[in-house]
Amino acid sequence: MITVLPVETPGLGDRTYLAHDGSVALVVDPQRDYDRVTALAAAAGVRITHVFETHIHNDYVTGGLALAREVGAQYLVNADDEVSYERTPVRDDQVIEVGDTMRVRVIHTPGHTHTHLSYALEAGGEQVAVFTGGSLLYGTTGRPDLLGPDHTDTLVRAQWRSAHRLAEELPDETAVYPTHGFGSFCSATQAAGLSSTIGEEKRTNTALTADEEAYVGQLLAGLDAFPAYYAHMGPANSGGPGRPDLSAPSVADPAELRRRIEAGEWVVDLRDRTAFAAGHLAGSLNFGLDGQFVTYLGWLIPWGTPVTLLGETADDVAEAQRELVRIGIDRPAAMATGGPEDWAGGEPLASYERAGFGDLKAALGGDDLVVLDVRRHQERAEAHIPGSVHIPVHEVPGRLEEIPAGRVWVHCAGGYRAGVVAALLHARGRDVVAVDDSFDNALDLGLCRSGIPATRDNRQEINA
Repeated sequence: MITVLPVETPGLGDRTYLAHDGSVALVVDPQRDYDRVTALAAAAGVRITHVFETHIHNDYVTGGLALAREVGAQYLVNADDEVSYERTPVRDDQVIEVGDTMRVRVIHTPGHTHTHLSYALEAGGEQVAVFTGGSLLYGTTGRPDLLGPDHTDTLVRAQWRSAHRLAEELPDETAVYPTHGFGSFCSATQAAGLSSTIGEEKRTNTALTADEEAYVGQLLAGLDAFPAYYAHMGPANSGGPGRPDLSAPSVADPAELRRRIEAGEWVVDLRDRTAFAAGHLAGSLNFGLDGQFVTYLGWLIPWGTPVTLLGETADDVAEAQRELVRIGIDRPAAMATGGPEDWAGGEPLASYERAGFGDLKAALGGDDLVVLDVRRHQERAEAHIPGSVHIPVHEVPGRLEEIPAGRVWVHCAGGYRAGVVAALLHARGRDVVAVDDSFDNALDLGLCRSGIPATRDNRQEINA
C-alpha cells in the first residue's frame, strides 16, 4: 500500500509530496523549510531514501539538497541541469528503485522549463501516481514564459506535447500530483480542484482538450506579470541552497526601529490591514500574514533591503520568517513584538482611513480625489472605474511620481493589495484611503466600465 502525503505551502501556492510504502519514502520538490517533511516522515515511521526535483524552481528556494544531505538520501536532478553540487543525475525513461516496492520512471516533460521532469510512481505492477511539478496541473499547465521571451514559444508548444505524452503513456486512473497550481504564479491560469487523475485531466484540461494552436493562443493570452523575486530563485537553486536558519532575530527597541526606517530599510508590520490602518509605527509598511504576505513582499522589495518584522507575538514573527526563507530572504535584520505603542516608544501613531466602494461612490466628484487601481492588467481589462489611475501593485514603487496630487483612494479586488499600497504611500507622506471591499460591490453600485461584459458569472474571481 502506497501512501502519498502532500505538504501544503499556501503562501506560495505550492505542494511538496512525501510518498511511502510504510518503510521507506521518497520526497518530491521539498520547500526550503524541509523540517515539515522530516516531521511527517517521523510521524509515519518511514525513512527518506530519495529526494526528487522536477525542475530548477523559479518561485521558491528548494530544500532538496539540504534535506538529502541531512537524511542521507539520494538527490535526483536532471542530468542536463547545470548545478554546482553533487547529485544523482537522471534522464528520460530511467527507472529508479525506491525500497523493495516502489519504482519511479523519469519522464522528460519540457514546457515549464527545458529540462523539466515528471516522475511516474509504480508499485506492485500498478501505476499509482505521477508527480508532474510544473507540467500538467489541475485543469491547466505551468506557465512557459519564466525563462524569458526568447524561450516562450518553444516552451509553450513543448508544454502541450508534454501533457499529451503523460496522457498517452499513463493509465486514466493514475493520480496526478503537481507542485504548482494552488495559487502559484508559476501556473499559467488558476488551477481547478485539489485532486485529479490522468483520466479527469483528459476530460477537463485545455492542454488535452484543445488542439495545439488553440491551446497556445489561449495560454499566451492569459499570461500576466509574475513576481520580481523569481529572477533570484533559479541562480539560488542552481548554486545549492543550504539549511535555513530559523532561529529568532535580535530584538529591536523603538530607537533602533526608527533608525532603520530613516535609513530606508523596510520595517514590516505583520498585523492585518484593519489593525494597521487604525494605528501603526510611522514609516512602517504593512504586509499582513492573513494574505499572500511573502509573494507581495518579495515582489515589491528592492532585493537585498534589510527587513525588520513587527508581530503581535513571537509566533507571528516566526511564521513570517519561515515564509521569507522560502524565497531566499534568509535572516530578518531584527524583530519586535507587542503592539504599535510598544514599537513607537512614545511617538504619535500614524493612521489612515478605510472605506468601501459605497463611500467611494459618494466621494466621487470631490476636489483632489484620486482613484488608484492596483489590480493586474487582466483584471482591469474586465472592468474598471472610469477616470481611475491604473498602476499594478508590483509597479507602484517605481511609478510613484505618476500618482497625481490629492487624496488617493486605493482599491484592488478584495482589499489586501490596496492595504499594501496604501501603507506604502502613507509612509511616503501621501494622504490615502484604503478601499477595503470586494470589487463585486463596485460592479453592483454601477461604478464600473467593462472592457468585456463583467458579471458574477464570467468575471475571474480574485480575492486578494
